[in-house]
Amino acid sequence: MQVEQLNYALGAELKGIKLADAIHDDGLFAEIRAALFKHRVLFLRNQEMSRTEHVAFARRFGDLEDHPVACGDPEHPGLVRIYKTPDQSRDRYENSWHSDATWREAPPFGAVLRCVECPPFGGDTMWANMALAYEKLPDYIKEKIADLRARHSIEATFGAAMPTEKRLALKAQYPDAEHPVVRTHPETGEKILYVNVFTTHFTNFHTAAHVRFGQDANPGAADLLRYLISQAYIPEYQVRWSWAPNSVAIWDNSATQHYAVMDYPPCFRKMERAGIIGSKPF
Repeated sequence: MQVEQLNYALGAELKGIKLADAIHDDGLFAEIRAALFKHRVLFLRNQEMSRTEHVAFARRFGDLEDHPVACGDPEHPGLVRIYKTPDQSRDRYENSWHSDATWREAPPFGAVLRCVECPPFGGDTMWANMALAYEKLPDYIKEKIADLRARHSIEATFGAAMPTEKRLALKAQYPDAEHPVVRTHPETGEKILYVNVFTTHFTNFHTAAHVRFGQDANPGAADLLRYLISQAYIPEYQVRWSWAPNSVAIWDNSATQHYAVMDYPPCFRKMERAGIIGSKPF
């Protein structure tokens, strides 16, 4: 296996292997897993995998999850179809920086995404290294956020466009989750900046250490949250990948955010993703 690092922040392309071989090859899978924790996101070309092989490879990392909103493959539980057609050119759910499903009590550990069909140009995906984003924060910000916690909501994001009854039913099934603003990576022990588009507000900001008068809580907390979320936007923390059919990306969802660039309507874009169940952030 050859590992070609793509830039300083994160990302590496794996060459000379077939992911399907790692389903049964423990040594190869161990190499891939180690590369993932080093580079955060891995890319491969020309991976002609069946859906069965896709799911079987992803399951080597852990059990797979279904998504309550995205369309799942009925014959392959844990495989989500992210299919975009020209009729969906107004669907903008993809183009925002996020870590997958942080609205869960135990968000996904990672994901394996395969390109089935893509436009001739455009439709790239970008990733940001949120361990590096935390590392580069000013010390006074690190001190301020060290013990902060925040809410993450599916209701306020995927549910926002739903009729009221359906939105409330979604929230009842998936209540807002609360996570530390700075989480510890479950494998490497690194500190990760852990707020994104699913984050609605801090839950323990309104204390004497942060607020002089009650009025401080609103702009003070909101401005700080916007600042933290914006760290993913910094190009020096990012890598960008151009898709082709049978390309694959594997990413560490605990330490990264990603952004699917919707600059391709009216073309088709068909992706299939296996999300791997993770653990509760601490």
